[in-house]
Amino acid sequence: MKRKLAVILVVCLALGLLIGGCSSDKAGTPNEPQTTNDNSWNDIKEKGSFTLGLDDAFPPMGFRDEKNNVVGFDIDLANEVAKRLGVKVEFQPIVWETKVEELNGGNIDVIWNGLSITEERKKQMLFSSPYISDRQIIVVTPDSAINGKADLAGKKIGIQADSSAIEAVMADETTYEAVKNNLLEFESNDLALRDLKGGGVQAVVVDEVVGRYYIGKHPGDYKILSDNFGVEDFGVGFRMTDKAFQEKMDQVLDEMKADGTAGKISVKWFGEDIIKK
Repeated sequence: MKRKLAVILVVCLALGLLIGGCSSDKAGTPNEPQTTNDNSWNDIKEKGSFTLGLDDAFPPMGFRDEKNNVVGFDIDLANEVAKRLGVKVEFQPIVWETKVEELNGGNIDVIWNGLSITEERKKQMLFSSPYISDRQIIVVTPDSAINGKADLAGKKIGIQADSSAIEAVMADETTYEAVKNNLLEFESNDLALRDLKGGGVQAVVVDEVVGRYYIGKHPGDYKILSDNFGVEDFGVGFRMTDKAFQEKMDQVLDEMKADGTAGKISVKWFGEDIIKK
């Protein structure tokens, strides 16, 4: 057995000298951007389109209108990017909890729907440059006795499953210790906010852009506290291997920021230009 093993090792070493080793990691690992043989942008051009994964109940970023069409700020932004890239964009609703699996499985090409850039997510995907900033706010009912994070202890708190809101609450160690056993996860933010109105939970932690939009549609039903769980940036998520596609999209997003197009789309949905330059 030892002689056979020695022969195998010699053969492997010899092949390694000729072709660079018995194995190669030139294509990169799942947690590192690919640096060679990256045809991601060429593949998109050849296909003529890219598939965008989104939570279609995330207004005003991406959601269904009264005619069941997918609309929103990110939708308008993506359509303009696709136009400038010379390709089409196809919108694919996904379960937000499975977004990384959908991306790595090839069912979608990007995640683009109010996707917060976090350190944990950077281990799972590439990100575009941030295009807007957002806060994680606390929403309660107008008659609530909850006035800040210190009052959340012992209360049921609604939060979207696998959202960055969960990471934001966990990062506040004092608050998290007091509420970790009472965090109730919902499939979407609007379901959590509906449950708040119905009394199922006593507070909801949610992205400000979503919370304010929803509250604007239901005046008098909700109140936003001054306390929050910090500021985050939104970006587009790509597979770790798709650096070329990510760089090409960044180039177009930068052009749209510079020429004011992104700002005009922001004004349409938010009433002001909140684009992160």
